[in-house]
Amino acid sequence: MTVWGRAIVLTIWGGCAAAQNLPAPVTDDLFAPVRFEEALLGQKLFYDPILSGNREVSCATCHHPAFGTSDGLSLGIGDGGIGLGPDRVADPANMPEQRIPRNAPGLFNLGAHEFSVMFHDGRIETDPSRPGGLRTPLDADMVTGFASLLAAQTMFPVLSPDEMAGHYSENDVAAAVRRGVITGPGGAWDIIARRVADIPVYADDFAAVYAHLDSPDQIDFVDISNAIAAFVAFEWRSDTAQFDAVLRGQATLPEPAATGMALFYGDAGCASCHSGPFLTDHDFHAMGAPQIGPGKAARFETHTRDEGRFRVTGRAEDLYAFRTPSLRNVALTAPYGHAGAHRDLRGFVRAHADPVAALQTYDLAAAVLPDLPVDDAKGLENSDAIAAAVQYRVDLRDVDITALLAFLDTLTDPVALTGRLGVLQTVPSGLPVAQPSAQGPQ
Repeated sequence: MTVWGRAIVLTIWGGCAAAQNLPAPVTDDLFAPVRFEEALLGQKLFYDPILSGNREVSCATCHHPAFGTSDGLSLGIGDGGIGLGPDRVADPANMPEQRIPRNAPGLFNLGAHEFSVMFHDGRIETDPSRPGGLRTPLDADMVTGFASLLAAQTMFPVLSPDEMAGHYSENDVAAAVRRGVITGPGGAWDIIARRVADIPVYADDFAAVYAHLDSPDQIDFVDISNAIAAFVAFEWRSDTAQFDAVLRGQATLPEPAATGMALFYGDAGCASCHSGPFLTDHDFHAMGAPQIGPGKAARFETHTRDEGRFRVTGRAEDLYAFRTPSLRNVALTAPYGHAGAHRDLRGFVRAHADPVAALQTYDLAAAVLPDLPVDDAKGLENSDAIAAAVQYRVDLRDVDITALLAFLDTLTDPVALTGRLGVLQTVPSGLPVAQPSAQGPQ
């Protein structure tokens, strides 16, 4: 390993280092306990479009088990889309204004205590100094009462016009968001909660699950969020992969996965960021992933940049830095990168090894993007600035990449594509539950 200033260059010389410093196996104490009846209620809410402004988009639209709890797209279409996964297309009768700016992340193991930041830029995170112990974009206006950080993050996709809310002329939720009325009676969260409370099945379920609720009018969106979080934590706890058997001393890996694991925890340096039992340090790094799509900008801004963690902290050293994703079930969660610029894991690993060079040759054809009349390549104009922030390169041969991919395959959990409770066919609202036309990530 050679260190030049803050840049790190790793070179693999023929052989590979013996695997070492493996994390301890996953154990129950790493997770918050989940009440089964609360998870069952959350399952109904997760698949129910009643939570979206136009009653057409559910949490499962962008986080479906058939696509590794993501959506199989580089940048998804929320409100204004039809279908699921790579089959999802824009609705001609309700055209989206833009794509969702970032790739839909997987939901595996988010009930573990160590997940203290959420979203690609970490804009929601635990902070004991803030009201309710959380720091969020709403700051002091954020309501309290969440059972977990996972529950708090559920509050935000329903407010996004491109994800679930829709646009202000279309429904009461979106209109409230546009006016900035989020909390309190008549706010966006309250409107959604009243919809749910008006459905008899939900009214009965909430009363049975939560002792503090005596009547349907007391149901709050915090209760809805807590239930969804319980479901996600229960459904997608992932610790029965082949890799877990290795950590528990119950198995060894065959070749080339064994060599891949030695590279991952040795000379390739992957574990310097993808560390711990869930293969993430929960930190933020500028890794040079290509910027495609609309970028992350406020409605009044016209740029197509996504400056990552910098938008949260304002610190120059955080420019183009994004949260290290957990690699659990990574073989199922394509496309890859904060903007999903790579549809193929081999292509992503190759580009990830030398991101500066890869930025110079990136082809938008590597993405998975439903037809939409937008300029998805405009963000690539910022590639030089993205490259300037990169502080990493590792020399990998094709045989090394093959070995690493074989190791990454051992992180796939057999229950990952189905979950423990499974996909609902109907929900209490009676609204249609979209089903994928083909199972499995594309």
